[in-house]
Amino acid sequence: MVQAPADFRSDTVTRADAVMRGLMADALVGDDVLEGDPTVQRLEQAAADWLGMEGSLFVPSGTMANQVALGAWTRPGDEIIVQRFAHVTTFEAGAAGYLHGLQSMTVGGEEGDFDLEQVKASVRPEFIHCPPSRLICMEQTHNYAGGRVLPLQVFEDVSGFAREVGIPIHLDGARLANAVVASGVSASTYASHADSVSLCFSKGLGAPVGSIIAGRQDFLERARLVRKRLGGWMRQSGHLAAAALHALENNVPRLAQDHSLAQELSQRLGALPGLESDPALVQTNIAMVQVTHSDYDAQALLEALGREGVLVMAMGERRLRFVTHLDVGPEDLDRLEKAARDILG
Repeated sequence: MVQAPADFRSDTVTRADAVMRGLMADALVGDDVLEGDPTVQRLEQAAADWLGMEGSLFVPSGTMANQVALGAWTRPGDEIIVQRFAHVTTFEAGAAGYLHGLQSMTVGGEEGDFDLEQVKASVRPEFIHCPPSRLICMEQTHNYAGGRVLPLQVFEDVSGFAREVGIPIHLDGARLANAVVASGVSASTYASHADSVSLCFSKGLGAPVGSIIAGRQDFLERARLVRKRLGGWMRQSGHLAAAALHALENNVPRLAQDHSLAQELSQRLGALPGLESDPALVQTNIAMVQVTHSDYDAQALLEALGREGVLVMAMGERRLRFVTHLDVGPEDLDRLEKAARDILG
């Protein structure tokens, strides 16, 4: 039997287990576009309750959840203020401009920081020559910064200012569950500082497909129209919602195991020649590793690891991203360490 690869590329590679597949097969469904799908409705209510929001909408992906929010809050020609290297501007194929006619003002650095004074300075004056600042976007956890958890104080400061000047906040909470487990701060506490929140079920929570976008009812009315325009209103989607509901109800606490494994990964790889990684910077399930070896850059080492059955993703010329999840365990870490040690000597 061929051994399956140890796949550290992303927590999106997780596969539904037998329990989840059984729930998907047995889900009570309807036509979500017509009379409604009862399992989708259960998921939307459960997600809204978890976030402390009035309601939520089920969509196929985290990218669509973010784009629904952008389309609902803005009009063409508006500007959004967003963390530098945030998913919404870095990994969504330019959708903010292409779909909604928006431009972005990015603030902060590579570490996912979001300085209040920079946010204040980025708000445009009411002037005919300037695009109006219509939305502030925050990301929790920050993917590009290595799964960094943005401190609650930042949310409190930015939301206080945003409400003072009347600009809504959208929180890209694709990995919000990881932040909840790592920080001990509830999802509803983070969400209370935003006007819309997305949450992804197909990352660390382990469902095969799906995200939600949550907010107040007036926001959701606009969001439904944008979802329709983007083709994200599905039919018997209760089969997918059943998996997401099971993930939300059962898979949040176990994220602590992923966080612990990511710290151990950072420690063990950082001890190898030609690699650098600081476990103190690993806050959730993402570990960034710098390749300092003279014979390898990130792409070359990625390819060499792949030949040993270990998969990983490059995030720059000399940076690799390792993501832990429910489909990798200590034995996969042992395999990774041995492969890296053999390759690097």
